Amino acid sequence: QVQLVESGGGLVQAGGSVRLSCAASGGTFSTYAMGWFRQAPGKEREFVAAISRLGSRRNYADSVKGRFTISRDNAKNTAYLQMNSLKPEETAVYYCAAGPATLVVTSQDVEVWGQGTLVTVSL
Repeated sequence: QVQLVESGGGLVQAGGSVRLSCAASGGTFSTYAMGWFRQAPGKEREFVAAISRLGSRRNYADSVKGRFTISRDNAKNTAYLQMNSLKPEETAVYYCAAGPATLVVTSQDVEVWGQGTLVTVSL
């Protein structure tokens, strides 16, 4: 089973950009669809973005469309989430997820979770 490690979180000002990375090991990365979820303080975990095994399909939460971009590099066993025009309410722990479905868009689709990386968006 693949293991996932996120990186790239930190403190960013509102309107700024951050790129998160999700490094996979211990499995065949290209056989997994990948997704990003986030959980803000006091809120439930929510879907952010998803990408299919070969990157041909993508799906985004309405709240991030046009600002966030999910991508993957199967040669590097890594998935990415580029986040632009960040808002303070998007402060959250961001989780990388992998699953066998065509797209990972719900928690039920997830087979493996990363440990999460905190993104704090300040005013």
